[in-house]
Amino acid sequence: MKKRIILALIILVLGSLVAFFVYKTEPKLNKNFENQSVFFKKFPFRLGLDLSGGTHLIYKADVSAISSSEIGSSMEALRDVIERRVNLFGISEPIVQVQRGGLISSAGEQLIVDLPGVTDIKEAVKMIGQTPVLEFKTENPKKDEAQNVVVSADGVATVSLDSQFIATELTGRYLKKATLERDPNTLEFQVSLQFNDEGTKLFAKMTKENIGKMIAIYLDGAPVSTPVVREEIPNGQAFISGNFTPNEAKLLVGRLNSGALPVPITLTSTQTIGATLGESAVNAGVKAAVIGFLLVAFFLILWYRLPGLIAVVALSFYTAILLTIFKLLPVTLTAAGIGGFIISLGMAVDANVLIFERMKEEIKKGANIHDGIHAGFKRAWNSVRDSNTSSIITSIILFWLGTPLIKGFALTFGLGVLVSMFSAITVSRIFLFALGIQKTNKFTKFLFSSGFSK
Repeated sequence: MKKRIILALIILVLGSLVAFFVYKTEPKLNKNFENQSVFFKKFPFRLGLDLSGGTHLIYKADVSAISSSEIGSSMEALRDVIERRVNLFGISEPIVQVQRGGLISSAGEQLIVDLPGVTDIKEAVKMIGQTPVLEFKTENPKKDEAQNVVVSADGVATVSLDSQFIATELTGRYLKKATLERDPNTLEFQVSLQFNDEGTKLFAKMTKENIGKMIAIYLDGAPVSTPVVREEIPNGQAFISGNFTPNEAKLLVGRLNSGALPVPITLTSTQTIGATLGESAVNAGVKAAVIGFLLVAFFLILWYRLPGLIAVVALSFYTAILLTIFKLLPVTLTAAGIGGFIISLGMAVDANVLIFERMKEEIKKGANIHDGIHAGFKRAWNSVRDSNTSSIITSIILFWLGTPLIKGFALTFGLGVLVSMFSAITVSRIFLFALGIQKTNKFTKFLFSSGFSK
């Protein structure tokens, strides 16, 4: 008995701390938000492009070195790389799309990136990052004819290295991973490159056909290494060396592993766009959530009395936890995401309703309050488990196959179902047992009855 009371008190304290965190980190709730510490200001709600606006970026892709049959797949690979960078864990809901060139559009191949909640253009461009373009080039068989002499400012004439090499199919598109190593002979830092299966075949073929010749490794259009091929390399492993410092080598490895771009891109247009729905939609969503919560709470207390009051406490705990998760992940809330949260709010009491009905049946059969509570949770568990599992499966499928708009709904709904299982099964159970009601009399029977029964 004492352990249950202690657990209930711990949950109350934790719930209060979570609610305090939500209050402290939300400007609209806290009038003194501007005076808060930097820690609390780090966790505002992130609103989607339809609610808070964001940044619209247009990149032009240079596909001149790619055959026409490969352009489509290269642009799709480019989109995937950029989306991974700006949508880590799939929760920031950017819109990254390819705009193909053709007879109607003369702009060529373009990549359009919409970043919700990011109104700083520099921050948006930084988010895309300076991911390197990795290329492998072989010696030009007609290099003597293609020599370009470049004269520097001090009058020194040199032969341009670019004219000595020609592009190949092998690019960063086929890179599997990059690792930092040290040359066993010179102890210099170097970057080891491991290609995927297709890249391994291309690299093996390239090295086999160029034994005794140089292969140039280009990063962002500049040669960083021009090793001579001694023998065929069938394992798909290459090395980049260039007198790197440890920090430079680590930075390069991180940039390559974050996704080497399959084609070079150039930022051609930036625009800060306003919200399509705006603050009125946010206020309407918040208002709907508050009204929904109050109506559900009123129904629970009116219909289920004391257990209903416990369910309202658990529902408050559920709301505070879910809002905190939205802030900490952080989840980007769109209008659809807010809708998923509101629906999950109504479904959060699903388990409580099943449990309370089973409790009522046991008490009517003559069981005391304590045994009725225990039997109610035990009998309702299978139904609660199956209904919530089906909801979670549905949210996973929607998140996996849906568009960014549908993913926002699926994410908030799925998180809501998971948290509601904890609040309904654990929190409600602890508080009900912490009440310590053992005997059944007219008063306790009234408190644990439902509807209009006495």
